Amino acid sequence: MHVILGTGPLGMSIMRELIDQGERVRMVSYSGKAALPPGVQHEKADLLDAEQAAKIMQEARVIYHCAQPAYHQWGKLFMRMQDNIVSGAMAAGVKLVVAENLYMYGLVQGSMHEQLPHAATTRKGVLRSEMSRKLLKLHQDGLLQVVIGRGSDFFGPGVLGSAIGERFFKPIVAGKPCTVLGDPDKKHTYTFIHDFGKALVALGGQEDTYGQSWHVPNADAVTTRQFAEIAYCAAGFPASIRTMGKGMLRIGGLFIPEARETIEMTYQFEHDFVVDHSKFSARFELPATPLEHAIAQTLEWFQSQNPKAAG
Repeated sequence: MHVILGTGPLGMSIMRELIDQGERVRMVSYSGKAALPPGVQHEKADLLDAEQAAKIMQEARVIYHCAQPAYHQWGKLFMRMQDNIVSGAMAAGVKLVVAENLYMYGLVQGSMHEQLPHAATTRKGVLRSEMSRKLLKLHQDGLLQVVIGRGSDFFGPGVLGSAIGERFFKPIVAGKPCTVLGDPDKKHTYTFIHDFGKALVALGGQEDTYGQSWHVPNADAVTTRQFAEIAYCAAGFPASIRTMGKGMLRIGGLFIPEARETIEMTYQFEHDFVVDHSKFSARFELPATPLEHAIAQTLEWFQSQNPKAAG
């Protein structure tokens, strides 16, 4: 049994890949509600409760951890959630595959690779570093079999809350101006959600990957402006791009906690943010989806959600 913690877009991508491989899957969510294919089990659990977290590990072979608290509650709840998951995985003797982002590196000159030091100075970057180091130390000590897959800002069918989620794609399918963070003429690596899910399944299925962190495959980095122009062209509209800086986020943060928490991370969009996944590519024959194809699939999904807006 493969157990997936979280029924968001990444959890769903992992689920689809496992089903395609003929595996048995159990999804776990706090609400206990999700639209799942026949044959996929679904269990309600609060991962902030150690007993509930341990219970859902039973009969599992591999655990995929892609759950997280609300963005503005990371500092208070994220480490506690991970500790409960880790304790449950160790007690059950199961493998743990963990999805992470790239916050721990901080501002990097050049491309990001797995051997970089953790130089983050932001609160969330430091937290990510602590969580990651703790996982790998447990593996080194022989207490937990864990592998980490790291993705950048992701997009794709079902992705709503990302920097290029619904606030980016919904205006595009309607031919309206979209808003992007930071400098749109800086290069930025974006991760297609389906590639992220496939990569995590690949990492979880091989013994030699454990005890390491891996950058999942991505299409070549382009500027955010170029990314938007590809999307507008595919949607059949001229590009119209607006930018949002720290000032606007501060105003929004007065009412929206997530906007306030985004301010310290805007450096990722004010400088080139390019990810090197050559380590993964040397181990797996699993290339990233071409950017044009990934964007087309994403547009198709958003159009299906609101056909009238797509015109």
